[in-house]
Amino acid sequence: MNIRYCLAAAVVIIVILIGTGTGRAVETPAAVALEKSMSDTLDIWREGRYEQLFELLAHRGKTSRETFVHKMRDSSIRPACCWQKMERFKVLNEKRTEATVYVKIGLEGTTGGVESTTREFKMTHQERVWKMQLADVFSIAGVTGKKKSGTKLHPKKIYP
Repeated sequence: MNIRYCLAAAVVIIVILIGTGTGRAVETPAAVALEKSMSDTLDIWREGRYEQLFELLAHRGKTSRETFVHKMRDSSIRPACCWQKMERFKVLNEKRTEATVYVKIGLEGTTGGVESTTREFKMTHQERVWKMQLADVFSIAGVTGKKKSGTKLHPKKIYP
């Protein structure tokens, strides 16, 4: 009877250990690729390689490489390092060329030290790579995509 009790306890322990696993959901190859692509993009941004970062972004619109690099150099905000860089990565929607992910991104250079932003990000599959949107990077960095306009002069008004 003692052997049966030990055997039953061993089976229960094995079932519990197998059931707990790593705590992460089963990841598809596309989910792994999305997470790696976003992580690599944030690393390049953190390292200040803005020309290379520009090439890794989608939907650049009319923003030139020079304008992008200038705006990114003016921003003090950048992704945090290591485990603070990305947390709680989750794929919400995935199609062949578009995906929506939800992630917490740690930030440095903000007024309150290390902070973060947790939100959805659209990613686009272009040139065999998943790419973040340029507008999202500008938003996180605290810069806008629009040029600053000076004072507009009214053409018919006489100025002193």
